[in-house]
Amino acid sequence: MKPLRISHSTITSALGAGRAAHADALRDERSGLASQAFDDCALPTFTGAATGVDAVRLPPELAPWDCRNNRLALLGLRQDGFIEAARSACARYGAARVGVFMGTSTSGLHQTELAYRARDADGRLPEWYDYVRTHSPFSIAQFVQRALGAAGPALTVSTACSSSAKVFASAHRAMRAGLCDAAIVGGVDSLCLMTLYGFNALQLVSSEPCRPADARRNGISIGEAAGFALLEWPEQAARGALLLGYGESSDAHHMSAPEPEGRGALAAMRATLERAGLQPADIDYINLHGTATRANDASEDRAVFALFGAGTACSSTKGGTGHALGAAGILEAGIAQIAIEQGFAPRSLNTTEKDPELRAGVLLETRQQPVRRVLSNSFGFGGSNCSLVIGGGS
Repeated sequence: MKPLRISHSTITSALGAGRAAHADALRDERSGLASQAFDDCALPTFTGAATGVDAVRLPPELAPWDCRNNRLALLGLRQDGFIEAARSACARYGAARVGVFMGTSTSGLHQTELAYRARDADGRLPEWYDYVRTHSPFSIAQFVQRALGAAGPALTVSTACSSSAKVFASAHRAMRAGLCDAAIVGGVDSLCLMTLYGFNALQLVSSEPCRPADARRNGISIGEAAGFALLEWPEQAARGALLLGYGESSDAHHMSAPEPEGRGALAAMRATLERAGLQPADIDYINLHGTATRANDASEDRAVFALFGAGTACSSTKGGTGHALGAAGILEAGIAQIAIEQGFAPRSLNTTEKDPELRAGVLLETRQQPVRRVLSNSFGFGGSNCSLVIGGGS
């Protein structure tokens, strides 16, 4: 495929706001997970909450979209000069030629949780509740359009944990078809009670910071994140990393459990390499989906080992950020760019003793090395899989 330039990008998560905060935390092997209550959640668990979300105030023209998810989005958009870069692109190409492709899983679900608490004696929801602008999956795409002034094609992908990885594929197809000349891609998922209690009901939530690939791992730590990237054709943007390939697949195996042998994950990774014109040996580091559940880590390990063997450095960064669900793909694509730019492969944080049944080359120590190309995995409920290859640019 013809690569796309990632001319500007930004990420915000429990590790901090902006790319520099993430680079520092990854190098310092510092986790953002903390034993903290979200809302009135009484579960004994660790979460990855982004700092400063509650302090964000939307400007008057965006006030109808006010909810935790869109406040997190605005916090993310304000980092790394992204708003200025996106508005500049709208001015260069024309607002109608800049598309917006967002990924989310739960979107503004917490706003609906708050509204249900405020029902009147007859069960009616409060007048201030606006499902379309503050909860619906399209809320985030519409909010980003309004915030940045883009007016091209807009959509939201909601395929659980692969959502904001798949937006790269959606944007590439739209640009290749001539529907837009540039694309703003991203993902936002904020903490909500349904996610915490829902994963707990599946017995997947850890009572300690998650430990991907560890012999004693016992589940996920849920986080939240916002991330954005501006995609342009290389001839239009001289600097930035490159989207070299993407691959998608569907397990059609189970609504919540991964296919045990990792066949869907393997198909997505193979499709990514084929689209990028690369061989497994061309990948220097793999950012694993790595949720720290026994089933996910084992399934992904089988797929990675089958394609790459044990020689390719890989790790999960969810021990630092938590699992950001629908925002995990864009968050980890941002981490991939940091690894390339700064020349290191981050360790799998909180992993002290690798599960002896896992055979891929999981890093227990951060490795300083040239990183030219990163494969980033995002695998969602229902077997919705997406892998990306990010490469270095000038």
